[in-house]
Amino acid sequence: MIIEDKFFNIKNRRYNSKGAYTLISKARKSIGHIPVSILIPCILISAAMMLPCVYLIIRAFDASELAWQLLFRIKTLETLIRTLVLIVSVVTVSIMIALPIAWFTVRTDIPFRRVWSILSALPIVIPSYVGAFLYITVFGPKALLQQLLEVILGIERIPSFYGLPGAILVLSLLSYPYILLIVRASISNIDSSIEESARSMGRSSLKTFFTVTLPMLKPAIAAGSLLVALYVISDFGAVSLMRYPTFTWSIYQHYQGAIDRSAAALLSIMLLIFSVFILLMEQKSRGKIKYHRSGAGVSKRLSLIRLGKWKWPALAFCALVVIISFLVPVSVLSYWLIRGVQAGETITTSWTSAVNSIYASGITAVFAGFIAIPVAAFIVRYPGRLSRLFESISYVGYALPGIVIGLALVFFGVRYGGFLYQTVWILIFAYIVLFFPVAIASIRSAFSQIRPSYEEAAKGLGRSGIEVLYSITLPLVRSGVIVAIALVFLITMKELTATLILGPLGFKTLATEVWSFTSEAFFAKAAFPALIIILLSSIPTAFIMSRNRDLRL
Repeated sequence: MIIEDKFFNIKNRRYNSKGAYTLISKARKSIGHIPVSILIPCILISAAMMLPCVYLIIRAFDASELAWQLLFRIKTLETLIRTLVLIVSVVTVSIMIALPIAWFTVRTDIPFRRVWSILSALPIVIPSYVGAFLYITVFGPKALLQQLLEVILGIERIPSFYGLPGAILVLSLLSYPYILLIVRASISNIDSSIEESARSMGRSSLKTFFTVTLPMLKPAIAAGSLLVALYVISDFGAVSLMRYPTFTWSIYQHYQGAIDRSAAALLSIMLLIFSVFILLMEQKSRGKIKYHRSGAGVSKRLSLIRLGKWKWPALAFCALVVIISFLVPVSVLSYWLIRGVQAGETITTSWTSAVNSIYASGITAVFAGFIAIPVAAFIVRYPGRLSRLFESISYVGYALPGIVIGLALVFFGVRYGGFLYQTVWILIFAYIVLFFPVAIASIRSAFSQIRPSYEEAAKGLGRSGIEVLYSITLPLVRSGVIVAIALVFLITMKELTATLILGPLGFKTLATEVWSFTSEAFFAKAAFPALIIILLSSIPTAFIMSRNRDLRL
């Protein structure tokens, strides 16, 4: 692989009396180079993703003067600053967790690396509202950890778990797999020959990693970090339980506690603008650099790096992360379940809910994964203002709270949905709007590592754009597509808000069962469907991580 600078010829740019006509002509010419098979799907997908924005604009036009006054209060600015601090903190901690684990489990001889690959990715399946509550029962005041320390060391009080520290810990432990899975897929596609060349020139393994490998992983890290940032922005469950008010928390309060919901719509628009700003920063961080292989043929298979005396610290790090992020929540759920059974409580769940969850999540994942391919191809292969616009629109759903997406689709479904309203298909559409960016991030990272000359050579041999897509491009981005489908499936399994609003009458999922039982304080009953979510979600994760070596994941 090489890192190849992208130069733009701006020497002959001129502005005259026919400047507007010239710019329009250039725009038409640039669009003319984009295959219709890519451009048309991107336009249709962007139109679908814009529905929540249209809903918010309609609501904003009906906003009262009081709603506008609420928008420009000092308290709103303070909420914005708190949200920004939380985003930066969670993204930083998530990178510090995910990057070493991804590197250890792909490139080193760490013991049980396939086991750590699977277990370290599983926290992504734990809903934030469930995870936050579980961590409170362990680390909160008078909780299990404090009771244990009091018995062993006589410590009667530990620092408060609520507020910013608790929110950072919970959200980091539940969201770092977004970065982990994408970075793992990117590491697996690296041609190790350039690393070996660097080491043969006298560079140490550590210096080779920072000067050669890490720059190649920049798109994957940026894509994962963007998903984590947008996840933090849209989260309500963890921040509400941690008592740390953010923008989403304020939006929920306005939607639930006020008759006039226009103020919530205005806050949602501000949140959307804030999210677009983050997306633009991520786009700028990518720069004008392409990351792909320089040579033809098959890349050299990755060679394992021997850690030597650092093997055991690396093993301890992976084990500690897995214990805190996954085994602790699962242990607490199991404890609740066992205590409930011993107390004679009836532990039942509707297996129809499990089937509904698998059905809706599976269809959503497949659709989102495949419709993300043309959008990712457009973003990577035809960079420009139009592709950046489509990318920004694609991320709209993930940046907004689920309640906004749900209400937007109710608004349009009642008026224009016809027979689709109150069916599972409008719910699946909501899922795709919500989680489409997750698929985009993974597939875009895979596209960025493919040399365009492969596709150009195929076209030169007379193959059409569709033939090139299916015979050349898709096999090369296969690992990214599989990761995208798996990620969407995992996070759709735990989605709650849109399901409550848009689910057909009598349509229950495992997530709605967990929410129903926990809201009524039936923790033993809630533990059973929560454990089923984790079990069902671990199956595709284990499948991906243990795939044959052709995928090298």
